[in-house]
Amino acid sequence: MAFLAWLFAVYDYILFGTLLPPISDHFGWSETTTSLVSTLVSVGTAIVALAVGPVVDRIGRRRGMILTVSGTAIASAASALTPGIGYLVGIRALGGLGLAEQAVNATYLNEIYAVTEDEKIKKHRGLVYGLVQGGWPLGVLFASAFVAVFLPIVGWRGCFLIAVFPAVVIALARRGLKESPQFELEMQMRELRKQGKQTEAKALAREYGVVEQSSAPLAAIFRGKALRTTLVLGLAWPLNWFGTQVFVVLGTTVLTEGRNVSFTGSLIMLIVINAVGYLGYVFHGWAGDRIDRRVVIAVGWLLSGVMFTLMLTVASGTLAVVTLYSLGMFFLVGPYAPLLFYMGECYETQCRATGTTFLNALGQPGAILAGVLTTTLLASGASWNEAALAVGAAGVFVSGLVMFGARKANTLEG
Repeated sequence: MAFLAWLFAVYDYILFGTLLPPISDHFGWSETTTSLVSTLVSVGTAIVALAVGPVVDRIGRRRGMILTVSGTAIASAASALTPGIGYLVGIRALGGLGLAEQAVNATYLNEIYAVTEDEKIKKHRGLVYGLVQGGWPLGVLFASAFVAVFLPIVGWRGCFLIAVFPAVVIALARRGLKESPQFELEMQMRELRKQGKQTEAKALAREYGVVEQSSAPLAAIFRGKALRTTLVLGLAWPLNWFGTQVFVVLGTTVLTEGRNVSFTGSLIMLIVINAVGYLGYVFHGWAGDRIDRRVVIAVGWLLSGVMFTLMLTVASGTLAVVTLYSLGMFFLVGPYAPLLFYMGECYETQCRATGTTFLNALGQPGAILAGVLTTTLLASGASWNEAALAVGAAGVFVSGLVMFGARKANTLEG
């Protein structure tokens, strides 16, 4: 359920970027206006995504998972009715609910895997989560393939409408999921405190080895051992999103404007590129179970920056572009498998959803800044190729360097 929900959340999120060229043509926007629209959408997405974490720490993981996928369905349906820039920016902000899906998934699955009696999952939980998180490249792949097939038939509005149905089905199916044991325990302690039974609540916390937070979830991620995680990843994540914004969300634009590939050709390339990207999740999830997750993430992003740089500077011909773009994507998105699991290990139950969704939402400020820098470079006369190199490839490489400053995670056993 987590995999399917994330796949279709990504499908909706990436669908906007993939359809941006035909949407731009429909409304007659310039390159600068198109980049500005993308940036404004990122602002709205960040605001919505930041609000999700505290809500999920309050209402629970199960209800939070239903909330995020429902938001995906609403965003897709409403996008099909777009009359202009203002409406589009406002409604695409709801995509922040879908973007928060991966953080809510990470919180839920981290807690479920921590108490599983299946020894294989205990030993390979990073790999298993990598398979789930692999919904990102498959969602991008699906969006690219879907647009290639259905755009000529139903147009860009029809593509958004069709995305509604699978999200609705998943939202309904998620009603049958059980809440995580850790959050159920948290609810028991809250009820005891509400009844004035502070001693019983503290005894229950000690029995299960739970660290009680004396502050609100958002404040808790800036205290104690959580602070270093919040600061380091709070810098690395938005920097890495420079690359995600340029090479994933605006992948069709980079290929069409930067590498002179046709729109149809760019869709076909992205299908191949993101198929390789899925293997990146599996590999990095596996590697994170055997090596320090921080090192796996850092090295992956460094290599990604190098591959994208080579693709933009020395690659000549379709084979070279696809190969280097695929390797760049392999090392860009793959480390998110251990990263999402790593974050869950760094935060306690009471603030885990808040911490993971807060950091996840920081990708949007990164996307916003990447959009501003890209728009500025384009307006000053730079080519898309030059803008992608200065913003996307450089951002990914620096994010890898920053990750070396992260601390070793806790080992969650319950």
